[in-house]
Amino acid sequence: METALSAARQGVRGANPLVGAVIIDADGTVLAIGRHLGAGTPHAEADAIASLRGTRRDLSAATILVTLEPCNHQGRMGPCTQAILDAGIGNVVFAVADPHMPAAGGARRLRREGINVRSGLMAREAKELNTRWFVAVAEGRPFVTARLAQTVDSRIAAQDGSSQWITSLESRRDSHTLRARVDAIVVGTGTVMADNPRLTARDDDGIETASQPLRVVMGIREVAATAAVRGTATGADPNPRFLQLHTHDPAVVLAELQERGVGHLMIEGGSQINAAFLAAGLVDELIVYLAPTLLGAGTPALNNLGITTLADAQQWEWDATTAGPVERMGPDLKLTLMPAKAPAPTNSEGH
Repeated sequence: METALSAARQGVRGANPLVGAVIIDADGTVLAIGRHLGAGTPHAEADAIASLRGTRRDLSAATILVTLEPCNHQGRMGPCTQAILDAGIGNVVFAVADPHMPAAGGARRLRREGINVRSGLMAREAKELNTRWFVAVAEGRPFVTARLAQTVDSRIAAQDGSSQWITSLESRRDSHTLRARVDAIVVGTGTVMADNPRLTARDDDGIETASQPLRVVMGIREVAATAAVRGTATGADPNPRFLQLHTHDPAVVLAELQERGVGHLMIEGGSQINAAFLAAGLVDELIVYLAPTLLGAGTPALNNLGITTLADAQQWEWDATTAGPVERMGPDLKLTLMPAKAPAPTNSEGH
C-alpha cells in the first residue's frame, strides 16, 4: 500500500482524488503499478491492469491494493469494479471507502461477485493524502483551486491598474494547462471591467484547446454584451460556455456550480473574490505564481480577510505531491499549498 500511495502522489488534484494501485501475485511480487493522472484519464486500477494486457497471466490468486475503494459507476471511464472482474483478480484491498455517492458501492459489488475484499490498510495515510477532497465531497461542493499571479510584494496590478504581464510566459503557459484541467473558472465583475479577460484555455500558439472551462463571473454589475468573457457564438460553438451569477456569496456560487456538474473550480480573482473564498474557508488548493518583481504600491492580491491578530492567521502547508510545492517557471516560482490540517485533539484528564 505504501507503493500505491507513492503512485497516487504523482497525480494532480481536482475533481477526482489522488489514487494509486498496485497488483501483486500470491508471493507478494509486484506485477503492476497504476495511478490516476486527472479527470479524463484511466483510473488507477485500470491503469495498473492495462499494463498487464497481453501477458495471459492467471490473476485469480493475485491482489490489487488501492488507496481508495474501487468505483462502481460509469463516468468518463468505465467502472473500476468491472475492470477488476474482467481481469480475473481474486483479491482486493483498499485503504478508505469512497464517500462520493455516484461512485460508492464498489466493495459491495465485488463481494457479491465472489471477490475477497478487505479494507482499512493505511487508512489514515490515504485520508491525509486527499484531506481537502474529502472535505469538498462532505460539503457537497466542487473542489476549489485559487490561482494568484503576483509580485514578491503581493501585488496583482500596478498603481495605474496595469497588470499584463506581471508573471512570465512560462507561468502563463502553465496557467493555461490548469485552465484546461478545471471544469470552471470564476472571476469578479471588477476583473472583467479592468482586464477584459477571455478565460479560455490556450496552447503555446494561442489556439484554444479542445477542453474549455465554463467561464463564470460573479457580481452584481451586468457583464457588457461585448465583454470577451462572453465568447463569440460560432457554428461549432453556438452556445459559448459563459455564466454570470449575480451574487457576492461564494457559497451561492459553489451551490449553483455543483448543480451544473462542476467538480473542479478555479478562482482567478480579483482581490475581493480571492479574499471572499479564502475567508469562507472554501479554498482547497492555493497556487501562487510569484514574479521576482516589486511594485511597492498597487492592487493587493487579497482584500481584508477579517483577521486582526496573528493568532487568528490562516495556516497553510506545502503540497508535496506531483512536482512538489515549489517549481521554477522561467524567472518565476510556482508555489502550491493546501490548508493546514487541524491538529489532532489531545486527551485531557481531570475534566
